[in-house]
Amino acid sequence: MGPKSMSTAPQGLRMRISKSRLSMVIAFLVFSLMLPRLHAQSGIEPYDIERAGLSGWQFLKIHGDARLASMAGAYTATSHGDAGAIFGNPSALVDVQNLGVNFTNFTWIADIGYMSVTIAKRLGSMGVVGLSVTSVDMGEMDETINSPVAGENRTDVIITGKTFTAGDIAAGLSYAKRVTDRLALGGNIRWIQETIADVSMTNFSVDFGTTYYTGFKSLRLAMVARNFGPDQHLVGWSEKYQAEAVDIRMPLDFRVGMAMDFLGGETSPHLLTLSVEGTHPNDGPEKIHVGTEYWYNNMLAIRSGYRANYDEEDITLGGGLRYSISGLMLRVDYGYIAFGRLGQVHMFTLGASFE
Repeated sequence: MGPKSMSTAPQGLRMRISKSRLSMVIAFLVFSLMLPRLHAQSGIEPYDIERAGLSGWQFLKIHGDARLASMAGAYTATSHGDAGAIFGNPSALVDVQNLGVNFTNFTWIADIGYMSVTIAKRLGSMGVVGLSVTSVDMGEMDETINSPVAGENRTDVIITGKTFTAGDIAAGLSYAKRVTDRLALGGNIRWIQETIADVSMTNFSVDFGTTYYTGFKSLRLAMVARNFGPDQHLVGWSEKYQAEAVDIRMPLDFRVGMAMDFLGGETSPHLLTLSVEGTHPNDGPEKIHVGTEYWYNNMLAIRSGYRANYDEEDITLGGGLRYSISGLMLRVDYGYIAFGRLGQVHMFTLGASFE
Protein backbone atom coordinates (compact mmCIF):
# COMPACT_ATOMS: atom_id res chain seq x y z
CA MET A 1 0.00 0.00 0.00
CA GLY A 2 1.51 3.31 -1.05
CA PRO A 3 1.59 6.61 0.87
CA LYS A 4 -1.38 8.11 -1.00
CA SER A 5 -3.68 5.21 -0.29
CA MET A 6 -2.57 5.16 3.33
CA SER A 7 -3.68 8.74 3.82
CA THR A 8 -7.28 7.75 3.11
CA ALA A 9 -7.20 4.55 5.15
CA PRO A 10 -8.96 4.31 8.52
CA GLN A 11 -6.94 5.40 11.53
CA GLY A 12 -6.76 1.89 12.96
CA LEU A 13 -5.47 0.48 9.67
CA ARG A 14 -2.83 3.20 9.38
CA MET A 15 -1.64 2.42 12.89
CA ARG A 16 -1.37 -1.29 12.09
CA ILE A 17 0.59 -0.51 8.93
CA SER A 18 2.91 1.84 10.82
CA LYS A 19 3.50 -0.77 13.53
CA SER A 20 4.20 -3.39 10.88
CA ARG A 21 6.79 -1.21 9.17
CA LEU A 22 8.35 -0.28 12.51
CA SER A 23 8.63 -3.96 13.41
CA MET A 24 10.38 -4.63 10.10
CA VAL A 25 12.92 -1.88 10.78
CA ILE A 26 13.53 -3.23 14.30
CA ALA A 27 13.96 -6.76 12.95
CA PHE A 28 16.43 -5.49 10.36
CA LEU A 29 18.50 -3.66 12.97
CA VAL A 30 18.41 -6.59 15.40
CA PHE A 31 19.64 -8.96 12.70
CA SER A 32 22.49 -6.56 11.88
CA LEU A 33 23.55 -6.62 15.51
CA MET A 34 23.32 -10.41 15.56
CA LEU A 35 25.78 -10.90 12.70
CA PRO A 36 28.89 -10.91 14.93
CA ARG A 37 27.19 -13.40 17.26
CA LEU A 38 26.24 -15.64 14.32
CA HIS A 39 29.86 -15.50 13.21
CA ALA A 40 31.03 -16.47 16.69
CA GLN A 41 28.63 -19.43 16.81
CA SER A 42 29.67 -20.66 13.38
CA GLY A 43 32.67 -22.49 14.80
CA ILE A 44 35.23 -19.89 13.72
CA GLU A 45 37.35 -18.75 16.62
CA PRO A 46 38.72 -15.18 16.72
CA TYR A 47 42.33 -14.72 15.58
CA ASP A 48 44.91 -12.06 16.30
CA ILE A 49 46.24 -12.32 12.76
CA GLU A 50 44.32 -11.29 9.66
CA ARG A 51 42.85 -14.80 9.23
CA ALA A 52 44.24 -15.22 5.70
CA GLY A 53 44.15 -18.77 4.36
CA LEU A 54 41.85 -20.16 7.04
CA SER A 55 39.13 -21.44 4.70
CA GLY A 56 38.78 -23.44 1.51
CA TRP A 57 36.18 -23.54 -1.26
CA GLN A 58 37.55 -20.25 -2.55
CA PHE A 59 35.66 -20.50 -5.85
CA LEU A 60 32.49 -19.60 -3.92
CA LYS A 61 33.93 -16.10 -3.45
CA ILE A 62 34.26 -15.43 -7.18
CA HIS A 63 31.59 -13.11 -8.56
CA GLY A 64 29.64 -15.23 -11.01
CA ASP A 65 28.10 -12.21 -12.74
CA ALA A 66 29.90 -9.51 -14.77
CA ARG A 67 27.56 -6.73 -13.59
CA LEU A 68 28.25 -7.46 -9.92
CA ALA A 69 32.00 -7.70 -10.53
CA SER A 70 32.16 -4.38 -12.40
CA MET A 71 30.55 -2.66 -9.38
CA ALA A 72 33.32 -3.96 -7.07
CA GLY A 73 31.03 -6.70 -5.82
CA ALA A 74 28.89 -4.16 -3.94
CA TYR A 75 25.84 -6.30 -4.52
CA THR A 76 24.17 -6.43 -1.10
CA ALA A 77 21.56 -3.72 -1.78
CA THR A 78 21.77 -3.68 -5.58
CA SER A 79 18.47 -4.45 -7.31
CA HIS A 80 18.67 -6.89 -10.19
CA GLY A 81 15.63 -8.02 -12.10
CA ASP A 82 17.54 -11.00 -13.49
CA ALA A 83 18.92 -14.37 -12.43
CA GLY A 84 22.34 -12.89 -11.59
CA ALA A 85 21.01 -12.02 -8.13
CA ILE A 86 21.71 -15.63 -7.15
CA PHE A 87 25.42 -14.71 -6.93
CA GLY A 88 24.72 -11.57 -4.93
CA ASN A 89 21.81 -11.07 -2.56
CA PRO A 90 19.25 -13.82 -3.25
CA SER A 91 16.44 -11.63 -1.92
CA ALA A 92 16.92 -9.43 -5.02
CA LEU A 93 15.42 -12.25 -7.07
CA VAL A 94 12.03 -10.75 -6.20
CA ASP A 95 12.68 -8.21 -8.99
CA VAL A 96 12.43 -10.98 -11.62
CA GLN A 97 9.13 -10.37 -13.42
CA ASN A 98 8.76 -13.60 -15.38
CA LEU A 99 11.67 -15.80 -16.51
CA GLY A 100 15.37 -14.94 -16.66
CA VAL A 101 18.46 -16.84 -17.84
CA ASN A 102 22.12 -15.82 -17.46
CA PHE A 103 25.31 -17.37 -18.82
CA THR A 104 28.76 -16.26 -17.62
CA ASN A 105 32.15 -17.38 -18.90
CA PHE A 106 35.65 -16.00 -18.26
CA THR A 107 39.22 -16.84 -17.34
CA TRP A 108 40.13 -16.07 -13.74
CA ILE A 109 43.65 -15.39 -12.50
CA ALA A 110 46.22 -18.18 -13.06
CA ASP A 111 44.31 -19.27 -16.20
CA ILE A 112 41.47 -20.76 -14.15
CA GLY A 113 38.36 -21.32 -16.26
CA TYR A 114 34.99 -20.28 -14.80
CA MET A 115 31.50 -20.93 -16.18
CA SER A 116 28.04 -20.49 -14.67
CA VAL A 117 24.40 -20.73 -15.71
CA THR A 118 21.53 -19.28 -13.68
CA ILE A 119 17.78 -19.48 -14.22
CA ALA A 120 15.05 -17.66 -12.26
CA LYS A 121 11.28 -18.03 -12.63
CA ARG A 122 8.46 -16.11 -10.94
CA LEU A 123 5.66 -18.29 -9.56
CA GLY A 124 3.10 -15.54 -9.16
CA SER A 125 2.40 -14.58 -5.55
CA MET A 126 4.37 -17.60 -4.31
CA GLY A 127 7.67 -15.86 -5.05
CA VAL A 128 10.64 -16.57 -7.31
CA VAL A 129 12.63 -19.80 -7.61
CA GLY A 130 16.08 -20.13 -9.15
CA LEU A 131 18.57 -22.74 -10.29
CA SER A 132 22.32 -22.35 -10.73
CA VAL A 133 25.25 -24.44 -11.92
CA THR A 134 28.89 -23.38 -11.57
CA SER A 135 32.00 -25.07 -12.92
CA VAL A 136 35.64 -24.18 -12.24
CA ASP A 137 38.46 -25.81 -14.20
CA MET A 138 42.05 -25.33 -13.06
CA GLY A 139 43.50 -27.27 -16.00
CA GLU A 140 46.42 -29.70 -16.01
CA MET A 141 49.29 -29.27 -13.58
CA ASP A 142 52.62 -31.04 -13.17
CA GLU A 143 52.76 -33.56 -10.36
CA THR A 144 55.61 -33.06 -7.88
CA ILE A 145 56.87 -35.03 -4.89
CA ASN A 146 59.25 -34.30 -2.03
CA SER A 147 62.35 -36.48 -2.33
CA PRO A 148 64.83 -36.81 0.60
CA VAL A 149 68.36 -35.62 -0.15
CA ALA A 150 70.94 -38.27 0.77
CA GLY A 151 73.04 -37.30 3.79
CA GLU A 152 71.08 -34.07 4.40
CA ASN A 153 68.12 -33.26 6.58
CA ARG A 154 66.02 -31.80 3.77
CA THR A 155 64.01 -32.68 0.70
CA ASP A 156 63.97 -31.53 -2.90
CA VAL A 157 60.89 -31.01 -5.02
CA ILE A 158 60.92 -33.46 -7.94
CA ILE A 159 58.71 -33.24 -11.03
CA THR A 160 57.46 -36.76 -11.70
CA GLY A 161 56.51 -36.19 -15.33
CA LYS A 162 52.87 -36.95 -14.57
CA THR A 163 50.04 -34.42 -14.60
CA PHE A 164 46.81 -34.02 -12.65
CA THR A 165 43.74 -31.82 -12.77
CA ALA A 166 41.71 -29.92 -10.19
CA GLY A 167 38.31 -28.30 -10.27
CA ASP A 168 35.07 -27.42 -8.53
CA ILE A 169 31.41 -27.77 -9.31
CA ALA A 170 28.29 -26.43 -7.59
CA ALA A 171 24.56 -26.83 -8.19
CA GLY A 172 22.09 -24.71 -6.29
CA LEU A 173 18.42 -24.00 -5.62
CA SER A 174 17.24 -20.49 -4.74
CA TYR A 175 14.02 -18.92 -3.46
CA ALA A 176 12.94 -15.34 -2.79
CA LYS A 177 9.70 -13.70 -1.73
CA ARG A 178 8.50 -10.18 -0.99
CA VAL A 179 6.89 -10.64 2.43
CA THR A 180 5.66 -7.02 2.62
CA ASP A 181 5.72 -4.09 0.21
CA ARG A 182 9.09 -3.11 1.71
CA LEU A 183 10.78 -6.30 2.86
CA ALA A 184 12.14 -9.12 0.70
CA LEU A 185 13.77 -12.35 1.87
CA GLY A 186 15.75 -14.91 -0.09
CA GLY A 187 18.15 -17.82 0.17
CA ASN A 188 20.35 -20.28 -1.71
CA ILE A 189 21.32 -23.85 -0.92
CA ARG A 190 24.12 -25.48 -2.92
CA TRP A 191 25.65 -28.90 -3.36
CA ILE A 192 29.39 -28.42 -3.93
CA GLN A 193 32.28 -30.70 -4.83
CA GLU A 194 36.00 -30.09 -5.07
CA THR A 195 38.40 -32.50 -6.78
CA ILE A 196 42.20 -32.53 -6.69
CA ALA A 197 43.84 -35.34 -8.68
CA ASP A 198 42.11 -38.52 -7.48
CA VAL A 199 40.82 -37.22 -4.13
CA SER A 200 37.72 -35.13 -3.59
CA MET A 201 35.33 -33.73 -1.02
CA THR A 202 31.61 -32.96 -1.14
CA ASN A 203 29.72 -30.46 0.97
CA PHE A 204 26.78 -28.05 0.96
CA SER A 205 26.49 -24.33 1.58
CA VAL A 206 23.62 -22.01 2.49
CA ASP A 207 23.19 -18.28 1.81
CA PHE A 208 20.43 -16.00 2.99
CA GLY A 209 19.71 -12.33 2.42
CA THR A 210 17.24 -9.55 3.11
CA THR A 211 16.41 -6.28 1.39
CA TYR A 212 14.45 -3.52 3.09
CA TYR A 213 12.99 -0.61 1.11
CA THR A 214 13.00 2.27 3.58
CA GLY A 215 10.43 4.48 1.88
CA PHE A 216 12.90 7.38 1.88
CA LYS A 217 13.21 8.05 -1.83
CA SER A 218 14.87 4.93 -3.30
CA LEU A 219 17.08 4.09 -0.31
CA ARG A 220 17.31 0.39 0.44
CA LEU A 221 19.18 -1.46 3.16
CA ALA A 222 20.27 -5.06 2.83
CA MET A 223 22.16 -7.88 4.50
CA VAL A 224 23.68 -11.09 3.19
CA ALA A 225 25.22 -14.07 4.97
CA ARG A 226 26.97 -16.41 2.53
CA ASN A 227 28.54 -19.85 2.59
CA PHE A 228 27.24 -21.37 5.81
CA GLY A 229 28.19 -25.03 5.91
CA PRO A 230 30.07 -27.70 7.88
CA ASP A 231 33.80 -28.36 7.78
CA GLN A 232 34.89 -31.10 5.39
CA HIS A 233 38.06 -32.96 4.38
CA LEU A 234 39.42 -34.56 1.23
CA VAL A 235 38.24 -38.18 1.06
CA GLY A 236 41.11 -40.54 0.28
CA TRP A 237 43.85 -38.08 1.24
CA SER A 238 45.03 -40.03 4.30
CA GLU A 239 45.18 -43.33 2.46
CA LYS A 240 47.00 -41.96 -0.59
CA TYR A 241 49.49 -39.63 1.07
CA GLN A 242 49.86 -41.23 4.51
CA ALA A 243 49.04 -37.93 6.17
CA GLU A 244 46.15 -36.73 8.26
CA ALA A 245 43.38 -35.04 6.27
CA VAL A 246 42.73 -31.57 7.67
CA ASP A 247 39.17 -30.29 7.97
CA ILE A 248 38.56 -27.40 5.58
CA ARG A 249 36.26 -24.57 6.59
CA MET A 250 33.70 -22.77 4.47
CA PRO A 251 34.51 -19.14 3.47
CA LEU A 252 31.83 -17.48 5.61
CA ASP A 253 31.04 -13.90 4.66
CA PHE A 254 28.66 -11.42 6.32
CA ARG A 255 27.71 -8.22 4.49
CA VAL A 256 25.64 -5.14 5.27
CA GLY A 257 25.00 -2.52 2.60
CA MET A 258 22.85 0.25 1.23
CA ALA A 259 22.04 1.60 -2.22
CA MET A 260 20.21 4.62 -3.59
CA ASP A 261 19.31 6.11 -6.98
CA PHE A 262 20.46 9.73 -7.38
CA LEU A 263 19.27 10.50 -10.89
CA GLY A 264 16.27 9.55 -12.87
CA GLY A 265 12.54 9.36 -12.58
CA GLU A 266 9.63 7.90 -14.42
CA THR A 267 10.21 10.18 -17.42
CA SER A 268 13.99 10.65 -17.24
CA PRO A 269 16.35 8.67 -19.51
CA HIS A 270 19.06 8.83 -16.83
CA LEU A 271 19.51 6.57 -13.80
CA LEU A 272 22.51 6.71 -11.47
CA THR A 273 22.86 4.28 -8.56
CA LEU A 274 25.40 4.29 -5.72
CA SER A 275 25.93 1.11 -3.69
CA VAL A 276 28.11 0.78 -0.56
CA GLU A 277 28.69 -2.27 1.62
CA GLY A 278 30.91 -3.57 4.39
CA THR A 279 31.99 -7.21 4.53
CA HIS A 280 33.22 -9.37 7.40
CA PRO A 281 34.82 -12.63 6.12
CA ASN A 282 36.15 -15.40 8.31
CA ASP A 283 39.42 -15.65 6.37
CA GLY A 284 40.60 -12.07 6.05
CA PRO A 285 40.24 -8.50 7.33
CA GLU A 286 37.04 -6.48 6.99
CA LYS A 287 36.61 -4.77 3.62
CA ILE A 288 34.60 -1.98 1.98
CA HIS A 289 33.06 -2.12 -1.50
CA VAL A 290 31.75 0.93 -3.36
CA GLY A 291 30.03 0.62 -6.72
CA THR A 292 28.25 2.92 -9.17
CA GLU A 293 26.00 2.22 -12.13
CA TYR A 294 24.70 4.69 -14.72
CA TRP A 295 21.98 3.80 -17.20
CA TYR A 296 21.02 5.84 -20.24
CA ASN A 297 17.58 5.23 -21.68
CA ASN A 298 17.52 1.81 -20.02
CA MET A 299 19.77 0.54 -22.81
CA LEU A 300 23.40 1.52 -22.11
CA ALA A 301 25.13 1.09 -18.74
CA ILE A 302 28.50 2.31 -17.45
CA ARG A 303 29.76 0.87 -14.16
CA SER A 304 32.70 1.35 -11.84
CA GLY A 305 33.76 0.39 -8.34
CA TYR A 306 36.47 0.30 -5.73
CA ARG A 307 37.40 -2.53 -3.34
CA ALA A 308 39.17 -1.27 -0.20
CA ASN A 309 41.56 -3.20 2.07
CA TYR A 310 42.59 -5.85 -0.48
CA ASP A 311 46.19 -6.88 -1.18
CA GLU A 312 45.89 -6.72 -4.97
CA GLU A 313 42.33 -5.83 -6.01
CA ASP A 314 41.12 -2.23 -6.15
CA ILE A 315 39.47 -0.72 -9.25
CA THR A 316 36.69 -2.38 -11.23
CA LEU A 317 35.05 -1.16 -14.43
CA GLY A 318 32.42 -2.38 -16.84
CA GLY A 319 29.35 -1.74 -18.89
CA GLY A 320 26.27 -3.29 -20.35
CA LEU A 321 23.80 -3.21 -23.21
CA ARG A 322 20.12 -4.12 -23.19
CA TYR A 323 17.76 -4.49 -26.10
CA SER A 324 14.09 -5.44 -26.00
CA ILE A 325 12.40 -7.24 -28.88
CA SER A 326 8.95 -8.82 -28.91
CA GLY A 327 8.74 -9.24 -25.14
CA LEU A 328 12.31 -10.55 -24.85
CA MET A 329 15.00 -8.48 -23.11
CA LEU A 330 18.50 -9.38 -24.29
CA ARG A 331 21.56 -8.29 -22.27
CA VAL A 332 25.31 -8.39 -22.45
CA ASP A 333 27.46 -7.26 -19.51
CA TYR A 334 31.21 -6.80 -19.25
CA GLY A 335 33.31 -6.58 -16.11
CA TYR A 336 36.98 -5.69 -15.61
CA ILE A 337 38.85 -6.42 -12.38
CA ALA A 338 42.40 -5.17 -11.76
CA PHE A 339 44.46 -7.65 -9.71
CA GLY A 340 47.73 -5.70 -9.57
CA ARG A 341 50.68 -8.07 -9.94
CA LEU A 342 48.31 -10.93 -10.79
CA GLY A 343 47.04 -9.24 -13.94
CA GLN A 344 43.48 -8.48 -15.01
CA VAL A 345 40.24 -10.41 -15.38
CA HIS A 346 37.72 -9.77 -18.16
CA MET A 347 34.25 -11.14 -17.50
CA PHE A 348 31.25 -11.51 -19.81
CA THR A 349 27.65 -12.33 -18.99
CA LEU A 350 24.91 -12.95 -21.54
CA GLY A 351 21.33 -12.77 -20.35
CA ALA A 352 17.75 -13.01 -21.54
CA SER A 353 14.56 -12.10 -19.70
CA PHE A 354 11.01 -12.79 -20.82
CA GLU A 355 8.89 -9.78 -19.94
